[in-house]
Amino acid sequence: MKVFSFFALALTCQFIYAQKVAEVNLDLLDGNQIKGTTTLNDVEFFTSYGKLNIPISKISNVKIGFGKDASIADKTKNLCKILTSSSNEEIKKTSYADLVKLGPKCLFYIQEFIDDPKNNLATEDVSDYTVDAAYNEIRSSSNYSNDVSFEDEILIDNTYTMGGTYNFSKLDVKTEYGNLSVPKDKIKKFEIFISSGTNNANNFKLNANKHISGNNNGGWLKTGIQVKAGQKISVTANGEITLASLSNNKYKPDGSSKGASATSYTPPYNGGEGDEYDAGGYASYGQIVFKVGEGELNKVNVKGSNKIKSSGMLYISIYETVYNASNSGSYQVNIKLN
Repeated sequence: MKVFSFFALALTCQFIYAQKVAEVNLDLLDGNQIKGTTTLNDVEFFTSYGKLNIPISKISNVKIGFGKDASIADKTKNLCKILTSSSNEEIKKTSYADLVKLGPKCLFYIQEFIDDPKNNLATEDVSDYTVDAAYNEIRSSSNYSNDVSFEDEILIDNTYTMGGTYNFSKLDVKTEYGNLSVPKDKIKKFEIFISSGTNNANNFKLNANKHISGNNNGGWLKTGIQVKAGQKISVTANGEITLASLSNNKYKPDGSSKGASATSYTPPYNGGEGDEYDAGGYASYGQIVFKVGEGELNKVNVKGSNKIKSSGMLYISIYETVYNASNSGSYQVNIKLN
């Protein structure tokens, strides 16, 4: 997974805010899961670089951080000092209990206290009431795993992860069992799926001199279509390309090929259509392929449906492991979401 870089700050351009109906899969801190639909606005995301305005259709996943509350910062650090300086076990026990009661929003300040070398935490402290023990108990009782930080994290286009603060108090989710209002502080993470043109055609052009799977610089065409696991897409395509990387052989979208001097096309070894189509095995050279996010490469069946295995942004390309800018021709590709 790529990590958000400073250049992603280009997202600060002024997008028009719009509400969109989204399917959401929520993982709660208590281990329960909720699936349903909700209405989401574009996101104001506050980062250390400033406020970003991000279209909700660009966001794939949200992981909720435990946050922080500046109003309890001083109290947290004073209780930590008592735990590290007092030799009275009863005083430490009381301070420990008071610290745990502050809840997850004090974790940020406990970590700051631990990381400050001036506090000189004693490694030989055998007391049951230590700063580290309080920190671990709060995380454990709140069901926060070690990979959760105080910041919220959002995944953009299934590619870039960004940390900051996503301000919302609750999600109103419509489920098959009724409407639920889920507070933010009960949510561990949630996945967002916004359909991009369900039952509508999306047309794209794959250029053989660029959109090659082996081209590490722009070889995959980003469709802008968000798909989800279990969904099916129908793909039709036409056109002809010449791959200079493969002795100037000619190819069609299904991987059919012919030599430069041949008069007819040879079908791909994985031919067939509909239920007879072999979705397994390797792609044929010149065949259209797709992937979701940074996931695995999949062959495209241009004579039937294609089942999506994971959720995220859909990318398409032409299969060839070696890129040659002298390739020529293109495919016209039509994608329909089912």
